[in-house]
Amino acid sequence: MCLIIEPIPAFEDNYIWLLYRPDGASCAVVDPGAAEPVIARLQRDGRRLDAILITHHHADHIGGLAELRRRWPQAEVFGPEDRRIPGLTRVLADGDRVPLAGLECEFEVMAVPGHTATHIAYRGKDRLFCGDTLFAAGCGRVFDGTFEQLAASLQRIAELPASTRCYCAHEYTLANLGFARWVEPDSPAVAAAITAAEQRRAQGQPTVPTTLAEEFAVNPFLRTAEPAVIAAAERFAGRPLEGQTQVFMALRRWKDERYD
Repeated sequence: MCLIIEPIPAFEDNYIWLLYRPDGASCAVVDPGAAEPVIARLQRDGRRLDAILITHHHADHIGGLAELRRRWPQAEVFGPEDRRIPGLTRVLADGDRVPLAGLECEFEVMAVPGHTATHIAYRGKDRLFCGDTLFAAGCGRVFDGTFEQLAASLQRIAELPASTRCYCAHEYTLANLGFARWVEPDSPAVAAAITAAEQRRAQGQPTVPTTLAEEFAVNPFLRTAEPAVIAAAERFAGRPLEGQTQVFMALRRWKDERYD
């Protein structure tokens, strides 16, 4: 039976990703910022939590860890080396493998710093759990990482197959597409993505995951080599920009200062 991946909504706009196989009791979750919705879902379905995957230290990604470990003490907790994340049973670095025996799957760790200095992502087959590094039509803010790190991390993600499904941790799609429309106001792809996202939200459905192919068409932070995006970034910066990193930095500052 195939691996099922479903979102558990939390707070106003977080998604905690639930991984399970329909023929087994074992499951895993990614970035449980709150314990209560996870407990309710697992109790409803009669599942056992065997693994918790953490991408970074922010409270809305780790806030449920302690309670989940109390209820399922056998659960392994995977995450980056960061003393701000309590209760890790295995510390991960770039290139490490994370086998989830109960789910018959394995993930490879990608270091993707920028949003935070120690942010990681989990890649398995054509799936990427990218936390707050990449969002649908956007990317995370820079907190204790650097703009240069985040630009490099996004370029690294962009090298993955276009079919990769990106499971980000927030429902920010419509807001991000609004900024994408500022950057490329005449883009048919952005207009179509806004319509599709509005329809999904009107039906109470999440807009994620997306694929990298979709992101390449609308996400300005992955389109930093496109002439229209470069021109928009240069208009904001008020000067010529050299290279994709400078274009990215101008876009991120533009969104931080004028849009968010």
